[in-house]
Amino acid sequence: MERWSAHGNVYLVTEEPFDAERVRRDVGDADGIVEVTAHDEDWADVVIWNPDGSTAEMSGNATRIVAAWLGAERTRVRVGAREVVARRTADGRIEQELAVKVLGPKRVEGIDLVAVDVGNPHAVVVGDPDDLPRLGPLLERHPRFPERTNVQVARVESPGRVTARVWERGVGETSASGTSAVAVAAATHGQGSVVVSFPGGDLDVRLDGERAWLTGTAERVS
Repeated sequence: MERWSAHGNVYLVTEEPFDAERVRRDVGDADGIVEVTAHDEDWADVVIWNPDGSTAEMSGNATRIVAAWLGAERTRVRVGAREVVARRTADGRIEQELAVKVLGPKRVEGIDLVAVDVGNPHAVVVGDPDDLPRLGPLLERHPRFPERTNVQVARVESPGRVTARVWERGVGETSASGTSAVAVAAATHGQGSVVVSFPGGDLDVRLDGERAWLTGTAERVS
């Protein structure tokens, strides 16, 4: 297995078959395992495994890692029925096109949040990112989210710039998350260009209607 990082979000990439039991045994300190079930030079079909043995419907960082792993200038990465188109930018980063839909405000346990769909579920709380250790586990498994949810706590620093921390469903807190960056940008700005700063670094998001363009890095670390 190869070890890859996207802004500190670490995934193991493998072409070996996995199941939930093997994932829990072999994931170690990684944030997940990407099982590449089929591929050619510019496309791949993948399964994204969380450390607890569950699977993710989508992951911006994991699909960006696969695009870098493939190495082509333009790639298509499919996660089940969902597809991410990615291209390498002039500065060596990777831009991905994703669908995003703001589902609207909710109030859960007295907490105001915005629900967002980026191919996977998100609950964005505007507040102090240091509240994430309390809010993340509370909201992830709340009955209002029967499939569980990813959780972000975000603070708007200025127009077009947000600081956030993320609690990933089935993982816990991670250094960064691609789909979370899109969810945070959509919940706090709606449209336009937004820089979302996670502990692992900045991700650039551009929003236009229900489409988002996410730009970041991915590199092999072992």
